[in-house]
Formats: sequence, structure tokens, C-alpha cells
Amino acid sequence: MEPPVHDLSSLFKQLGLADDSASIDAFIRTHAPLPAERKLADASFWTPAQAAFLREEILEDADWAEVVDQLNVRLRG
Repeated sequence: MEPPVHDLSSLFKQLGLADDSASIDAFIRTHAPLPAERKLADASFWTPAQAAFLREEILEDADWAEVVDQLNVRLRG
């Protein structure tokens, strides 16, 4: 198995969010838990551009998909 192309920090940077570990942890603490019935991209805290990016990456199983899945898991826990 190949290592992921991107990490969580680079995803947050791509989304225009603070990308240091403390900021990522704070974001997750603030927004978790995400309800099981809500898709990650449909969460109310994303801007329309962020939501579109997340949705597109998952639908296309693109380079970012694995790290988007990691964020999804962390927001549900």
C-alpha cells in the first residue's frame, strides 16, 4: 500500500484553514461529533467552496480522498 499523497495539515491548508496540529485539533474538537446521517461535505461549518472541494474529491476518488476520509473519521469520533 502506498502512503497517502496528502496529509491532514495539507488538507487544512488547501481548505484555507489554519494547518498546524493545535489548530486542527481545535477544529475537530469544536465541530465533532458530526451526526452519522450527515455527509462530511454537507456539514454547516464549511463554506460553499470548501464543501464543493470535499464533495468532488470523494466522488472522484481523487488524491485528496484518503485524507478527506481521515478527517471524516476524526469528526465522527
